[in-house]
Amino acid sequence: MKVDVAVVGAGLVGLAFARAAQALSVAVLAPQPAPLAPAPDAAFGARIYAISPGNVEFLRALRVWQQIPEQRLTPVHAMQVYGDDGRARLDFDAYRAGVGELAWIVEDAALQAALWTALQHREHCALLTAARCAAFEAREDEARLRLEDGRALGARLVVAADGAQSPLREMAGIEARLQPYGQHAVVANFACERPHRNIARQWFQGGPILALLPLPGAQVSMVWSLPERAAQRVLALDAEALCRAVEAASHGALGALSLVGAPQTFPLRRIAARRLVAPRLALIGDAAHVVHPLAGQGANLGFQDARALAQVTAARAPVDDIGALRFLRRYERARAEPILAMDAMVHGLFGLFGSSDLLIGRLRNFGLNLTGQLPVVKNLLMRQAIG
Repeated sequence: MKVDVAVVGAGLVGLAFARAAQALSVAVLAPQPAPLAPAPDAAFGARIYAISPGNVEFLRALRVWQQIPEQRLTPVHAMQVYGDDGRARLDFDAYRAGVGELAWIVEDAALQAALWTALQHREHCALLTAARCAAFEAREDEARLRLEDGRALGARLVVAADGAQSPLREMAGIEARLQPYGQHAVVANFACERPHRNIARQWFQGGPILALLPLPGAQVSMVWSLPERAAQRVLALDAEALCRAVEAASHGALGALSLVGAPQTFPLRRIAARRLVAPRLALIGDAAHVVHPLAGQGANLGFQDARALAQVTAARAPVDDIGALRFLRRYERARAEPILAMDAMVHGLFGLFGSSDLLIGRLRNFGLNLTGQLPVVKNLLMRQAIG
């Protein structure tokens, strides 16, 4: 098989790029079969995303967002960030920012299913399930992929959307800096006694970071970033003890909590590829960068990669070779500064709010209160977050 673009990986970002690259023939290599959309009354999955309004518009233009049932979406109208001294607090409000919402909360399963549905209606797109890349070779006129089942695929451009470990990135010889944060994120959903009022809440705890994000109805999604041992202790708690621990950590903001579904955990790390492109290859999403979830920007950065690469290929001249390194550097230049800025901001916030040093603690709590009193600074932060 020969196509213009082979997308290796069928996560959110790879699927979004495949949908956005309308003028190109595309093959998507998916290791798993297409997911089923969650039933309207099914319990929410533990893995959720806060999608910025800018990326919602990107997905809406791709006819993806419209595929998600309204009852599986939650707008975030405000955000409250608390320091660890019991007094420092920073508030963000969509109405005061002049936008409809700060973000939309959507579960992974619903967004995955919507992207697959949209792709099935796209012309010149082959969805190859149970397909894993075993070898990559960049030739002068095309890239050659060999799949584990022996099939061969030729493409002018290969897009690596195969996750943080990215075998394709390694095959292409692109180095990546990896820095473990020494934390695990514990994620779980809860039914809450008090209405969340579409407010996302976050508590910095002198190292640990707790976030409660609104879900439809009287439910919230928890992301609790904890040192590894503390995360394992929390994960070992029974349902009743876990609810009481989260109630205490959130200062009873939502009243009594009831666990919905089993909690999960995953390690947190920082990954930055030293290059975004190589001959016949472009990295997008987690294959290119992984940031701490404290700002909820991982998926948003990935969608911005997909949008930028699709725009660069759409703007090509007839003589341009979309897999040539000289051409691909247009994409790298477009994304280098935004990725670096977000990575530096998130890593800096982790260093500031993850430290147990008393002096740094005083500074961060003072900074929260000061930022709350400076509307210009607050608006800049908000505009950056909502894209």
